[in-house]
Amino acid sequence: MDTILVVEDEPVLLETLEYNLKREGYRVVTAADGWQAVEVARRERPDLVILDVMLPGIDGFEVCRILRRETTVPILMLTARTDEVDKVVGLEVGADDYVTKPFSMRELLARVRALLRRERMLREELATERAERWERLAFGDLIIDTASRRVYLRGEEVSLKPKEYDLLLFLARHRGMVLSRDLILERVWGWDFIGGSRTVDVHIRWLREKLEDDPANPIRIVTVRGIGYRFEG
Repeated sequence: MDTILVVEDEPVLLETLEYNLKREGYRVVTAADGWQAVEVARRERPDLVILDVMLPGIDGFEVCRILRRETTVPILMLTARTDEVDKVVGLEVGADDYVTKPFSMRELLARVRALLRRERMLREELATERAERWERLAFGDLIIDTASRRVYLRGEEVSLKPKEYDLLLFLARHRGMVLSRDLILERVWGWDFIGGSRTVDVHIRWLREKLEDDPANPIRIVTVRGIGYRFEG
């Protein structure tokens, strides 16, 4: 159950937000002024903050600045103002989104769901990235150590250029799959790379010279005629 901190000094709106969010299945904690918001956020560690701009004590912009220095929690700001400057300031101090009063509850709930979904995706991507960073791939006598970006063949380190390593790692993570030159180019060099698929062929040749016993008759990185390459290990 995601926890949402609602910071709002208007009692009726605070109660309305709390009711609707609880009905959607969220755990809700509240605060009615700026300093209380900071205290509750530090204590409860919410998954999302709905933060009004106009608050007693310190305003929402300052609360946002404080929270952003301490956490990456998504912050959705509420403002009664229509001045574009206020919206820009909110985003500049670290807010992820904003809603201008009066707003529809359906819109606010949709933005809440979108922010929480994005945060979950970012956490999953970060977890995957960390796992891959410490990944150790072994294919018989060929070892790829992603933590150190080093490759070993029969116990001896193989000296690879950065792009050679990136290419080998991409191939190895898709062992047994036929990968087109265009796909390899996009994933390893990036979609905005201006070179052609010949770049892939050249780097494959360099890898074969370093990893294959007989580069002219490769068994680790094989050519799939008319398509691309397949890594066999």
